[in-house]
Amino acid sequence: MTVLDTRALNRATLARQLLLDRADLPALNAVTHLCGLQAQEPQEPFVGLWSRLRAFDPTVLSDLLTGRHVVRTHLMRRTVHLVTAADALAWRARHDTMLRQRVLGTYRRELHGVDLDELATAGRALMADGEPRSMPELARALAPRWPGPGPRALGEMLVAALVPMAQLPPRGLWRQRAGVRNALLSSWLDREIDPPTAPGCADPVGQLLVRRYLAAFGPAASADLRAWCGLAGLPTAVTALRQELVAFRDERGRELLDLPDAPRPDPDTPAPVRFLPAFDNAILGYHDRNRIIDDAHRGLSVAAERMVLVDGRVAATWNVTADTVIVTPLRRLSRAEHADVAEQGCELAGFLSDGESHRAQIAAAP
Repeated sequence: MTVLDTRALNRATLARQLLLDRADLPALNAVTHLCGLQAQEPQEPFVGLWSRLRAFDPTVLSDLLTGRHVVRTHLMRRTVHLVTAADALAWRARHDTMLRQRVLGTYRRELHGVDLDELATAGRALMADGEPRSMPELARALAPRWPGPGPRALGEMLVAALVPMAQLPPRGLWRQRAGVRNALLSSWLDREIDPPTAPGCADPVGQLLVRRYLAAFGPAASADLRAWCGLAGLPTAVTALRQELVAFRDERGRELLDLPDAPRPDPDTPAPVRFLPAFDNAILGYHDRNRIIDDAHRGLSVAAERMVLVDGRVAATWNVTADTVIVTPLRRLSRAEHADVAEQGCELAGFLSDGESHRAQIAAAP
């Protein structure tokens, strides 16, 4: 079985994630290909698409949100994702059990004794009036019936797990700040979510998730797939698809699966500097993230740090102060790397400021 080293996996990841070459794709197609973008920080998807698409216009993504072609909702890993309306409706039921389990993992003591099916029914009935509500408003409305858990546990279970919700604009629009207002996902998109597959039947949604994940993240191990979506029940889907997939090994001996015709570039393919937003799935979408980030810096990926890829790997973090992109290297940059990072940082500053600033600063290397 062919062994793919870390650099080969890195270049494959960059190609699938549209980070090796910026793509000439409409924003909606890019969101589809990427299986959504993690989006609990509302402005971060705009940077994610700017780094991946040529001539990206952020107002187009805002229009997709207000036009209900994309939606912000809790999905993979119980995190807020920006996904297409079609994917939200198709995938939501497949994530129900995982979402419940993950909220219970945080609030099991507070929710002890609460009949979750009754709570879900009450939540849907309350939201059926079409009035958008914040999580605290929803929790307070139901607290007289369930006073024990407290508003945080009650609200999290309702909004993130039991009742499929959409976070409504202006939350998530370009350069706007707004609190979270929730509506029923089916009401907002004017279509019921797809029903779950009956027990004992084939798992078409799971198989689709496997194919879509490999197209955007492969080659990957089953543990990587599970780390991306949070679903534990996909081995059957993987088994059903195995005959149409190809297999490799990584340097640790793990089996990696992939679509046969998916891009796997030459490991020596040059990789341009790319600025990633916080919680970008190019990093979070794997159990073994060593293909793109050193183990010593792995903690940055869950600490809301925005990262800079140099030669395809995380080499710096970045932030913005007074319309200036501030880059903090994690290692010493060569003169050419320094120049490339500065150039991309200036372009990013222009994007974020609507052309009012093109300033970037690179701090001293450690």
